[in-house]
Parts: sequence; C-alpha cells; structure tokens
Amino acid sequence: MFKMTRQELAELLNISRGTLNNWEKEKPELIRLINQGLALDEQIEETKKYLEKLENIQKRAITSKKINLK
Repeated sequence: MFKMTRQELAELLNISRGTLNNWEKEKPELIRLINQGLALDEQIEETKKYLEKLENIQKRAITSKKINLK
C-alpha cells in the first residue's frame, strides 16, 4: 500500500498543506480519487517489475534452449 504524509501529498500535488486541508474538508471524494490513483500507479509499477522479471526468465530459458516458450 502506498503511504505518505499529508505534507508529502501536498508537495507531490504542488499545493500548500492548507489547500490540501481545504480539499479534505470540502471535497473528500477528490482526495479519495487522488489516493486511488496513487495506489493504482504503484500497482502498475509493481506489475511492470514482475513482467520484466518474467521476460528475463524467458530470455534465459530460450538462450539456454532448455524450454521452448511460444
């Protein structure tokens, strides 16, 4: 799970901590969407890492001719 402080989130969004506080009070759904987007981005990065590992395994297997993957 992606975790950061409110200050870090404000800096990431290039807004003041006060603006973030106002958004949390006035538009909590906006903060929820931002958090979901950050979590999704983290999941995408993790998925990319796993795919790269699988591609490397496949390349090594093909190079060593131990298995034939199509």
